[in-house]
Amino acid sequence: MKTNFFILFLFIFTSTISAQTKLADKFYNNYGFVKAAELYEKAIKNGDDSEYNLTRLGDCYYNNSNSEQAIYWYEKAANKYDIDPEHLFRYIQSLKSLGNYAEANKWIKKFITIQNNDSRVKNYDVDNLLQYDELNKVEDSLSIKIENLNINSENSDFGTFIYKNELYFASARGLVETKKYGWNKEPFLDLFQVSVKEKAFDLEFSNPILIDGSNINSDYHESNVAITNDGNTMYFTRDNVTKKNKLNFDKKGTTHLKIYKATLTESGWGNIKELSINDDVYSTGHPALSPNNKKLYFVSDRAGGLGYTDIYEVDILPNDKFGEPKNLGPKINTEGREMFPFVSKDSTFYFSSDGRLNLGLLDIFKSNIIKDSLATPKNIGAPYNSGFDDFAYYIDPDNQNKRSYFSSNRPGGKGNDDIYTVYSKVCSQLVKGVTRDRKDNTPLANVTVNLIDESGKIIEEIVTSENGAYQFTLNCEKNYTITAKLIAYSGDKVAITTSDMDGNVFEKDLFLESLIQGNQIVINPIYFDFNKWNIRTDAQYELENIVDVLRVNPTMIIKIEAHTDSRGRDEYNMKLSDKRAKATRDYIFSRGITQDRIVSAIGYGESQLLNKCSNGVKCTEEEHQVNRRSYFYILKK
Repeated sequence: MKTNFFILFLFIFTSTISAQTKLADKFYNNYGFVKAAELYEKAIKNGDDSEYNLTRLGDCYYNNSNSEQAIYWYEKAANKYDIDPEHLFRYIQSLKSLGNYAEANKWIKKFITIQNNDSRVKNYDVDNLLQYDELNKVEDSLSIKIENLNINSENSDFGTFIYKNELYFASARGLVETKKYGWNKEPFLDLFQVSVKEKAFDLEFSNPILIDGSNINSDYHESNVAITNDGNTMYFTRDNVTKKNKLNFDKKGTTHLKIYKATLTESGWGNIKELSINDDVYSTGHPALSPNNKKLYFVSDRAGGLGYTDIYEVDILPNDKFGEPKNLGPKINTEGREMFPFVSKDSTFYFSSDGRLNLGLLDIFKSNIIKDSLATPKNIGAPYNSGFDDFAYYIDPDNQNKRSYFSSNRPGGKGNDDIYTVYSKVCSQLVKGVTRDRKDNTPLANVTVNLIDESGKIIEEIVTSENGAYQFTLNCEKNYTITAKLIAYSGDKVAITTSDMDGNVFEKDLFLESLIQGNQIVINPIYFDFNKWNIRTDAQYELENIVDVLRVNPTMIIKIEAHTDSRGRDEYNMKLSDKRAKATRDYIFSRGITQDRIVSAIGYGESQLLNKCSNGVKCTEEEHQVNRRSYFYILKK
């Protein structure tokens, strides 16, 4: 009886709390994730931190690619409950998205124990973090360029198709006042086009306009264009709308995506027809054509698939007919999401997936499956892929720079989704010169010349021969520093900024000056803190030059003198300078120079001034500085 009462109480309590989430569920089920997140969070604050509410709130942020917030709520759920495998997988994806691969691998191990036959983790090595380093590695990083297109807006812009210098894409920029989509509170997507020209490596665009054709864009979503080789037929994705431009819902109140085709007429795109492969109870979208235009590839969540969304192919027949759609099978599809197919001119198959080894969320993959039915997809890695959604890959078949495009919601963009272009810029320039003695301009041998990039990394090093010549090949539009060093010489350093012009040549001679000048070793001034004689780091740096000279001249013997300016009492200055001279000597000894190499280290205070600045004479700081000095006299070479 007590047990039954407890169950009844629990049912009444949870039913009361669940009523608070009903409205959130309604928004969620209609893809209104922004509003749903607000309502789920309110329910949690009111005490209903059930597994359902915590994971649903995580889903709201996951679906809008807000990995930081998704992790926060999934983590709360995972630490309190044994969450189901699907939410655990989303938690793992979100962790990878922010680069937390070690934590992700920890949860992958748990995922495998409860769902070990899931294809999404089949190729993971849970004890190997280097697998992520490989995906993050950019091959030919010096020549590959990635740019955010200047046609992107503050809202979502994605998908690329180019035909005769016209670039087609989807955008939520909302040129006119329209309804906003509950998923992300942006205007509904429309199809746009821009004229594009390439000069050298720069793209020039006209102003984006709505696609040419009065009936293409509806009051709801349109996206993902594919145009036939003859330019007469265009396939695109649209919400399921009626002839009266109203959304068409299934029995559950959900509207699905469909693929339509349009024909080019004198007044633009028209004669719009729905494809026979569509249905009102599932979505069909993301059309892509084979190079010969005989097959159509598309994405669908129809029954019988392997995962959430799968990629299919269908034969294009005459008279607006189509064959039977065929699932591309487990060599492409997984239990996850496979989306945005594209086939390049050489029949390489590209698509995005969250169901294979990746950097988080959607990554772009390529496969040779059209030519080899057993081919395994390969993650194309950085810079195309990041920890965020990377999708809608496209290669311009006529571009001489092998330019490709993709879309991403990675940080640093202009809007929720942006279009990026990637191209190979093989542009180089030359810098050459001679290392010379500053005193007589003669070439210097054995000089170490380093080429340093803007991050401070030495990327190349050479040692000059008798003629002192050096040269480096530089990449275009980069900042470099070139340094020249030779023991017992003061070095030289020059900065170079390369242009965007291939083949430029810079001529830069480097001048070094011997530290041995007459009977002295001359270095930059050694500075001490006020009233101190300890050797500071900057002084140690300069004294290393003395150490180097003594090491390469093993029979050289020197003496050290230290001098002050006239400020302060004479006796005090004499004692202070003597302490500084001896501290200087002791540092050189500490570096392995034997004591017989320095016969004396004496301070002379202000007894040997070099100018008029004696006691009582008003002088500038620069004039006083002349008198604060150290000498390293050579007694025996």
